[in-house]
Amino acid sequence: MLARHSVPLQVVRSFNYSTSRRNAHSAIRRFAQNLEKTQPAIHLQAKDVTIHSKPQDFKNVLLDMIRRARRRIFFSSLYIGESEQYLIDALGESLLSNPSLRLSMVLDYNRSTRPGPKSTASLLLPLIQQYSDRVDISLFRSPKLKGIMAKAVPRRFDEGWGTWHAKIYGVDDDVLISGANLNESYFTDRQDRYLHFKSAGLSEYCFNFLSTVTPFCYRLKTNSGPDGYSLHWPDPNVHPQRIESKLGKSFREFQDSNRQAHPPSCSGSDVTIYPIIQGRQFGIMEEENCIDMLFRSFDGAQNNEPPLVDLTSGYFGLSKSYQELVRTSRADCRLLCASPKANGFYGSRGISGRIPEGYTFLEQRFWKGVVRSGRDWKSEESGSGHGVQLHEWSRPGWTYHAKGIWVSPHQGEPPILTLFGSTNLNSRSANLDTELAFVMVLPESNSGDASGDDVMLLRRKLADEIAGLRQFAVPWEGAQRRVRAGTKVLVNLVGGML
Repeated sequence: MLARHSVPLQVVRSFNYSTSRRNAHSAIRRFAQNLEKTQPAIHLQAKDVTIHSKPQDFKNVLLDMIRRARRRIFFSSLYIGESEQYLIDALGESLLSNPSLRLSMVLDYNRSTRPGPKSTASLLLPLIQQYSDRVDISLFRSPKLKGIMAKAVPRRFDEGWGTWHAKIYGVDDDVLISGANLNESYFTDRQDRYLHFKSAGLSEYCFNFLSTVTPFCYRLKTNSGPDGYSLHWPDPNVHPQRIESKLGKSFREFQDSNRQAHPPSCSGSDVTIYPIIQGRQFGIMEEENCIDMLFRSFDGAQNNEPPLVDLTSGYFGLSKSYQELVRTSRADCRLLCASPKANGFYGSRGISGRIPEGYTFLEQRFWKGVVRSGRDWKSEESGSGHGVQLHEWSRPGWTYHAKGIWVSPHQGEPPILTLFGSTNLNSRSANLDTELAFVMVLPESNSGDASGDDVMLLRRKLADEIAGLRQFAVPWEGAQRRVRAGTKVLVNLVGGML
C-alpha cells in the first residue's frame, strides 16, 4: 500500500466570489468529486509544487536531482539522445558515490534500439556493466505492430504503431513531470512544460506505476555480440506480442489499489492530483473519460461568465470526440498549436517532412467544423470575447512540444485546474501510445493564512505558465497555407498515427 503524503489540517476560508463565479467553481468541484470515484487522488500542499518554464531549467533540475539521489532514481521517457553522455556520466557518478542507490528506467523499445553505435541501449550499457545488480533498464514494445507487419515495416517507421510515451523523472521523493524527452533539443530550444513536486505520495505512485509495466518489458542485458547487448523477455508464459489483456488487467488493478490507498482529503488546503492512464490497446481509456467528464461538467455551470479553457499541443490533431467537446462546450477555449516551423519534423527528409503540412490539414478540418458550429471567437467592444480561438506558437530557432489543459473559472481569473503529462491530446495519444497524465485541482483558499497564500501563488504561477507560452502565440495562418494533394491522401490513410 502506498503511503499518503501527510499534510496538516487547517481551517480554510473561501473566496468571496459572485454567484456566477461560484457556479463555475462548483462545476470544477463536481468534476473533481466525480473523478475521485474512478481515479487515485494524491494530496499535497501548494508550496510543494514548482513550475519551471525553460528547457535549461529542466536540464539543471534534472542533473541536480541526480546528484542528490540517495535511495532511488526512476526515469521513464521515450529515449535518451546520443549526445547525452554527460547525463549517463552523472547517473554513473551518483551510483558510484551511493552504494545503496538503485536506478531503474522504462524506455521505448523501438526508439531505444535503432541501429547504430549511439543508440539509447548502447549508451546505457556501461551502467549495466558496472552496476548490474543496481541498474534495471526496461524497454517497452507496443504489441500493436506484430506478425509479418512487424518484420516488414522499416525501423524508422515502426513507432507509428504506438510507443511507450510516459515521461517521469523521479529521485527519492521528488518527481519532475514533463512531456520532454532526454535529448539535447529538449534541454535547449524545444519548449515543453516542467512541473516539479516534492511529494512522497506522488513519487511512490510513479515508481509503482513503472514497476507495474516492467514485467511486460524487455530487459536490457550485456553480451559479447556485435551490439554489445541482448534483450531478455522476463515471462515465458506471455508472448511479447500478446500482452494486451494481461497488461490491461494489471493497469486496472494498479489504479484500483491506489484509489483505495489514497482516500479523499480531510483538509481543504490540499492540492489534489489525479493520475490518468491512457492505453486504448489495453482497454484503458482514462484520459478520454476524464476529458469528456471535464467538458461536460461546464454544461451545469449556468452563469453569464463561462469558464476559460486553455489547451495546447505541439502535435495538434484532436480526436473526433475531443473536437466535438470543444465545439459544443459552454466554455471559452483558447487553443495553441505549433506553427509548421515549430513542429519537430519541419525540414525532415522523405515522408517525415510532410508531417507539419499534415498537421496544417488537420487544423484546417478542425477549424472548418468550429466555424460551421458558430463557435469561432466573437470579439466584444470591451476587448474580450467568447467562443473558440486558435493561435499558433512561433519562435525563431525553436520547436514546440508543450501540451496540456488549464481551466480558469472565468476570463481574468487564474487557473484552478490543469492537466499535464505526456499526452499530446491527439488521436495518436488516445489510440496508439501508452500515456500517463495528471489532473491537478487547486482548493478554493483565500489569502490571509499561509496555505491560502500558497494556493493563490500557485494559481498565479499557472497563469504565468500560460502567459509564457502565449507570448509567442500569433494568429493561426493555416487557412491560407497550401496543402498538397499527396499530403491529404497520406493524412486520410494514416492521420491517426501523426
